[in-house]
Amino acid sequence: MNLFTVPMKLLTAVVLESKTEAVVQELLRLGVLDFIHVEKLAPDQAARLLVKTEISDRSTILDTRMRIEALYRQAGFSVPGSRLLNIDALQDYEIAAYNRQLDQITNALQLIREKQKSISQALIRVDELLQYCREEKLQYLDIRVGSIEHGEAQTLDSRLAPYAHLILDDSPDDGAVVLTLRRDASQVTPLLDKFGWVESVQVAKQKQALKRLIAGLEKQQSSLSENLEQVKLQITDRIKKEEAPLEAMWCNLRLHELIGEIESNFSHTRNTTIFSGWVPQESQRLLEEAVKTASEGECIIEWIDAQQMPRSEVPVATREIPVLSPFQRMVDNYSTPEYGSINPTPFIAVSYMAMFGLMFGDAGQGLVILLLGVLGLRHFSKRKGQLQQGGMITENLCKLFVYLGSASIIAGILFGSYFGYEWFPPLWFNYHAAVMGTGHASGAVQDVYDILKITIWFGIIIIGCGLVLNWINLFIKKDYFHLLLDKNGIVGGWLFGCGVWGAFSFVASGYKKLPEGRFLPLAFGIPIFILLFKVPIHHYLKVKEGHVLAHKSIGSFIMDSVLEWVVDMLEIFSGFLANTLSFMRVAGLGIAHVSLMAAFFEMNELVGGGIAGLVVTLIGNALVIALEGLSAGIQALRLNYYEFFTKYFTGKGLSYNPVALHPHAGRQVRI
Repeated sequence: MNLFTVPMKLLTAVVLESKTEAVVQELLRLGVLDFIHVEKLAPDQAARLLVKTEISDRSTILDTRMRIEALYRQAGFSVPGSRLLNIDALQDYEIAAYNRQLDQITNALQLIREKQKSISQALIRVDELLQYCREEKLQYLDIRVGSIEHGEAQTLDSRLAPYAHLILDDSPDDGAVVLTLRRDASQVTPLLDKFGWVESVQVAKQKQALKRLIAGLEKQQSSLSENLEQVKLQITDRIKKEEAPLEAMWCNLRLHELIGEIESNFSHTRNTTIFSGWVPQESQRLLEEAVKTASEGECIIEWIDAQQMPRSEVPVATREIPVLSPFQRMVDNYSTPEYGSINPTPFIAVSYMAMFGLMFGDAGQGLVILLLGVLGLRHFSKRKGQLQQGGMITENLCKLFVYLGSASIIAGILFGSYFGYEWFPPLWFNYHAAVMGTGHASGAVQDVYDILKITIWFGIIIIGCGLVLNWINLFIKKDYFHLLLDKNGIVGGWLFGCGVWGAFSFVASGYKKLPEGRFLPLAFGIPIFILLFKVPIHHYLKVKEGHVLAHKSIGSFIMDSVLEWVVDMLEIFSGFLANTLSFMRVAGLGIAHVSLMAAFFEMNELVGGGIAGLVVTLIGNALVIALEGLSAGIQALRLNYYEFFTKYFTGKGLSYNPVALHPHAGRQVRI
């Protein structure tokens, strides 16, 4: 596995205008070229080149494609993806014809939606009436029992359609019942008078009316709900009927959209097309052969090494490590590494799981997290090809659960913790005994102070690894100035190491004295003295490289040097101390985890055990998994971002984004 970013090459090619179409299709088929405008390479020649832009056409294509995707979403279907694209199926298109076809589908759906709207409104009115009847809020209802002398109940029902109402005329003995809202009485009463409504004076019928109305409303509610579901199915069936032509249109439009994206980076002379872009070095020969074949050899190709270009302009591609995709997402969320630097993904995977295990070490609870991740992955595998709604729970998060559950299981075995119980002896030390002081602690770890010591050493190792990675990156960049004199360079690392040695020696002496002898004063004094000359050395190197710097007086120059030195001293001594002590939160979360479990065990004893105690234990474990698991995950991410990444990860890279039929995720490439 290559720990560094992928080496890149810059292609510049000239092909005949007549061969451009074939070349574009071949470039799209390969999908490895991250285009740049030729004007960036030769700005003095930009005026002599032509750029053909068809922004309006691209905008029209995008709008039409979005209309198709909207229809798919209405039906709950997955939007056609890049997996369906095939450059060999590329055809000419006519936007007007596509839109006419979409208009026909939309018009047909509109009729169905009007029906859906009508049913939905009727269902809302029925729900309101049913709620008032069930809660017996008669002050909002107008219930009339009687008979219709002129006309039929169906005719009256249609006339009352604009209002929330229900008419029951299925029992001659009990009479007809008309239910409306009291607020509509001024409109309903004149209608009833036209139908010759005669109010019943029998009190018994009035009392029975409410029960009849509830039953009738429930029946009507069920009928309307079924009708609404049927209408929704009609929409789905109508779109499904057009699925094949919609898919063909979408794919053709997307292909032309990608072609337009490629051509937007082209420059032209009268008879030639010029384009340029970045490609992984491993794909150099493949791309060159493809361009030559598509242009039938009528082309000129030039390759430029990434070392000849400014590092900030070279896009960054990292090797795809599928099993570490959750941790790659963490890196992507932070930023893009610099070109030629170390890929942080494997390192954050190890450090993140180690931190989580130290904070959440329980084999039983870890098994629950692992099973949740496995079930989530199984759920997503079953829904492949279906429309995925956005949300917090993703496939990557489920993979992360599997990793974190495994880390928690391993740590739980080391600490002898299984749902808070010591079912098996610990392989390292008993975390619960050390925290609670029960006397069962064994080995070198006896109490919380020993746990804090472990996490401090863990923090020192993490910070040290970050410094070493930074030195490697700076050495590769040939930035020897920062390699030697930066706060995260060799001088800063030396002071950090000496500080660690001095601090632990001071603790070992019972907080009485620092190490004796000349070594410690010299170890601190010489690097501190050297840092006084950081500004003059930097100024000298810049002038030597040909940079024109503003002229400063001797006094100003000395003041800058002293201020820079003071800032460096503060950042090195207070910064490294704060970074190291920050890892004590790892112990803090672990201690809190044990304390919460102990609290639930006490509650178990208070309720007398048995079924009640089992319920308390189950609820306690569920709360600990939810709350402590979330806290441990957040703190592990925070420590990686702010204590580990800041030592070596600049995040100044430019993402590698080739135009391709089947693009790979983010900045990763599979070669």
